Amino acid sequence: MTLFPILMALLGSFKSNAELTAGATILPDIWHYKNYAEVWEQAHFSTYTWNSLYVSIITTAGTLIVASMAAYAVDRLNYFGKSFYVALQASTMFISIGAVVLRPQFELMVKLQLHTSLTGVILILISGHAYIFFILLSFVKAIPRELDEAAMIDGCSKVWIFTRIIFPLLKPGLGVAALFTFRNAWNEYILPLVFTMSQPKLQTLTVGLAGLRYGIASAAQTHYMMAGACLSILPLLIVYVLANKTFMQVTSGSVKG
Repeated sequence: MTLFPILMALLGSFKSNAELTAGATILPDIWHYKNYAEVWEQAHFSTYTWNSLYVSIITTAGTLIVASMAAYAVDRLNYFGKSFYVALQASTMFISIGAVVLRPQFELMVKLQLHTSLTGVILILISGHAYIFFILLSFVKAIPRELDEAAMIDGCSKVWIFTRIIFPLLKPGLGVAALFTFRNAWNEYILPLVFTMSQPKLQTLTVGLAGLRYGIASAAQTHYMMAGACLSILPLLIVYVLANKTFMQVTSGSVKG
């Protein structure tokens, strides 16, 4: 049930627009491999792909840094308001980032003069990291505190402990968090649509893909949409392959006894 629509999209990407619209056959009568070249060049798909990669990579890196530091601070440090901070993070998971807070976010970015750039989109996506925070928090809790104590005896500071001990041992959690963060940033549609209305060259792949329906010849170009959708899946598959190896926990054996 999950793979069948993907298979139909893949086969449809090699059909002509007339054949795909008719829907009479499953396999293409004539395999139109040029659909991919045309959608890449004529539909500015290369620009959309670069914009999506830029947003997704920067968002993923920023989210991992911010969420991992927050998880370390919550688990290892004692300070006033820690419980309130955790409760506040949990409460944001029950608020729709798109519909409820879209206008206030946009007005905030207008005041910061970031409403016509992808920087505003990146900042908003990084700020919505609550579930990544809780994922990394569970991994930080699994790291033995004896490692921190041993490092403190050797004269290490909190910053040194985090950067040289905690962060490397978070590799499995960071891999999972990176996969989820990259996927959500790559598939984000509402924010890039709103922030790039006046800047078509900054549109991401999801926004540009929706515009392919009428973008090339002022008519429904469904076969181009199918080809574009298949191309948009490739980066997610690559990220999954790279992050899949980090799913195993690697902290076992770090402390004897």
